[in-house]
Amino acid sequence: MSDDGHDNDGTGHENVPSRQRRRFPGISSRAYEHPADRSALVALRKLSGFDTVFKALSGLLPERSLRLLFLSDSVRVSDQQFTHLNDILRDACYILDLEKVPPMYVNQDPQPNAMCIGLDEPIIVVTTGLVELLDEEEMRAVIGHEVGHALSGHAVYRTILLFLTNLAIRIAWIPLGNLAIMAIVTALREWFRKSELSADRAGLLVGQDLKASMRGLMKIAGGNHLHEMNVDAFLQQAEEYEAGGDLRDSVLKILNVLPRTHPFTTVRAAELKKWAESRDHQRIMDGHYTRRSEDKDTSVTDSFRESASHYATSVKSSKDPLMKLVSDLAGGAGDLGGRVRRGFGGFTGPTPSDDQSPRNGSDGPTDTPPRDEN
Repeated sequence: MSDDGHDNDGTGHENVPSRQRRRFPGISSRAYEHPADRSALVALRKLSGFDTVFKALSGLLPERSLRLLFLSDSVRVSDQQFTHLNDILRDACYILDLEKVPPMYVNQDPQPNAMCIGLDEPIIVVTTGLVELLDEEEMRAVIGHEVGHALSGHAVYRTILLFLTNLAIRIAWIPLGNLAIMAIVTALREWFRKSELSADRAGLLVGQDLKASMRGLMKIAGGNHLHEMNVDAFLQQAEEYEAGGDLRDSVLKILNVLPRTHPFTTVRAAELKKWAESRDHQRIMDGHYTRRSEDKDTSVTDSFRESASHYATSVKSSKDPLMKLVSDLAGGAGDLGGRVRRGFGGFTGPTPSDDQSPRNGSDGPTDTPPRDEN
């Protein structure tokens, strides 16, 4: 089931690059979506008239203005302009079987960035900083990432997030109004961070080159100095970030990530590598994946149950001190009170009292080091 480089497959995808890659006809975005992203999208899609209401807001949103802005002050990718990006875009749409190729623009901005926005139709924007930073295979993963956003329908909700963020800034002087808007924005950001993990997976399905995906993420984090960087050391940073510190660091991690729409780069790299090595990814590559024709039969309850199961597993396997505490609370660990009394430092590792035998008269369980789980 590999792409043989046909010039025209009957769906308007012409000039498909000739490199042999697997193609996924009729693939549903649910096949690669992160469980939290998938459950939210399934619920939203099941709400009757939801998309209609969102699109009715188009008169209030800056979408038309953005389209005109990019058309007038950016370069539209086509057969005549940025032809190599146009080939990559068509290839990505061909592989993920996205029927209509979204317009893509290159915008003058030294900051490496890309986005997919729009209510009626998605548009993809990449900055000159990104184009100059990445090689062809790395850019293929990024464009596949944005096409994944388009296939999932993320563009609609990203546009709403941009609008609400701008609105929160404008009404910041109204205490209650600002709090209400920011509560929605915070929830949307949490969802969008998970949607970025979904899109990273789509980028891998398009590029089918994990090393290129890793290189792209490293370059976004550290610039165009690959000879000074190492993938294994980069992934080690993610492990150190997750496991290091005490409860104070756990709280700081939460505060650091709250205003962000994207997960931290090392975390994205670690999550993508984990998924690339999973059975779910291998099944897709073998041609066994969920089809769009099955989307209408999706159960909201099952999707939420899968999302809850994923979070529960993540908490149990996490090395983060706060997640360990949550897991211990759920498991009824006997020495939690003592660990809390010792202060936040009690979660950085065993203290002398942890290594001693239980106190006289105590038959409760003692702490055991958590197992490393992949």
